[in-house]
Amino acid sequence: MEATAALSELERVQIQILRRISDLELRVGLTHSPSPVTTADNDAPAEANLSGHTTEARLSNILLENGVNDFKFKRVSFDYYNWTLDSRRDALGAASIDHLCKSIVMVNTQAPSSITDCSNRDMSKYYVVVVQYTARFNAETVKNFLYTLNNGKIPKKKFNLRLAPEETSRMLTGYEHNGVTCIGMKTDIPVILDEAIVKLNPDFFWLGGGEIDLKLGIRTSEFINYLNPFVVSCSSS
Repeated sequence: MEATAALSELERVQIQILRRISDLELRVGLTHSPSPVTTADNDAPAEANLSGHTTEARLSNILLENGVNDFKFKRVSFDYYNWTLDSRRDALGAASIDHLCKSIVMVNTQAPSSITDCSNRDMSKYYVVVVQYTARFNAETVKNFLYTLNNGKIPKKKFNLRLAPEETSRMLTGYEHNGVTCIGMKTDIPVILDEAIVKLNPDFFWLGGGEIDLKLGIRTSEFINYLNPFVVSCSSS
């Protein structure tokens, strides 16, 4: 029993050391930031790549390079998605449960045969929609928005947004289910931001951070300036 306890204590100390090294290297890698940025929490996973090329470091660099300075990452427990929204809010330090959001990849299943990719943001085969966990996504309002955006030149029946299959989402974004984020996707997919998120006070919301247990908090105005999303009222309480 004593040997087992000693081994467990050794493993615990090693993990703490790895975490501190990972956090230190990440902070050093971000010293070029023009203004203070909250980066990794001290509870970053021990398996983080010690070269600094973690998902968190990669996305932080992308954000900084695109003028986003007010953001932070937070690691969460592996069972995060079994928690209540109140518990998730507390874990992230979010202002309210309404500030907890998700990014979902939608596919236009009825798009004209000539539309196969995301090269035309006004008439894309795929869209990433950012909505609150407390709201219900309304595909009909997005359908009407896209129909109007195209000046009625494409029949309304050619717009039918549905949740993309998980494998398709992974292929397009490079992220797993529950880890999808709009930042650093493999494909430049047009983003639709629910108008309800823009109206939040304070204007700082949380969404996926590229890994299942990594969450990203970001200033709404900077998110909009960087990604230039379509802001659409596309949900109901």
